[in-house]
Amino acid sequence: MADYVYLFFPLLFVVAFLYASVGHGGASGYLALMAIFSVTPAVMKPTALLLNLFVAGSSFYQFHKGGHFKWKIFWPFAAASIPFAYLGGTITIDQYTYKKVLGVLLLIPVVRFFFFKNTDPKDFETPRLLPSLLIGGVIGFLSGLIGIGGGIILSPVLLLLKWTDQKQTAAISAAFILVNSVSGLAGMLSKGIDFSPDMLWYVVVAFAGGLCGAYFGAKKFHQDALKTILACVLALAAYKLLFTTA
Repeated sequence: MADYVYLFFPLLFVVAFLYASVGHGGASGYLALMAIFSVTPAVMKPTALLLNLFVAGSSFYQFHKGGHFKWKIFWPFAAASIPFAYLGGTITIDQYTYKKVLGVLLLIPVVRFFFFKNTDPKDFETPRLLPSLLIGGVIGFLSGLIGIGGGIILSPVLLLLKWTDQKQTAAISAAFILVNSVSGLAGMLSKGIDFSPDMLWYVVVAFAGGLCGAYFGAKKFHQDALKTILACVLALAAYKLLFTTA
């Protein structure tokens, strides 16, 4: 990474800021950046989950403090996702398959940021237990397998099914990302983990960006233009993963 210090870390700060502002840990963004900078999947997965703990934690604190967290909606997703995230974390897939699956998953936040910027429902519906458990289990498994917290998948589901508004979605997603990241890392620990020698700087930069983003996000900070820029970065990473061999 020739431009590591001058380009990667500023982008890492921006990604953490943006994701934390909407209640996400940012794993998909970190994975996108690492894919663009050709980091190996063995390092990408645990790094993204570890950064999730710091960024999603700060985001959850701010949104919970604002009274947006709904335990009754959160717990079925978490109950199903935790064991499946652990299971996914124990599975190692080949580099080609990993990149293709990640490329597809990166398209989810791209679609959301481009087409679902303002999706607060007017009429809420009560979540049903069985669908919540099923959704939580599937997302949890993918979280551990790929190295994401699952918030990028859960949040559009919550909004499109009219179960939560934007702020409630942010709070629930942040908590969901936390438990999945811990569970996924635990699964990876059972197989051994590789971290970058610069891991401390990863954490410092991402945590700083997450703290700032969570604060402004919980205070109704609007960042649609920056979300569009982030969506472009994710789209570029998805293209690289899906259609190139680099």
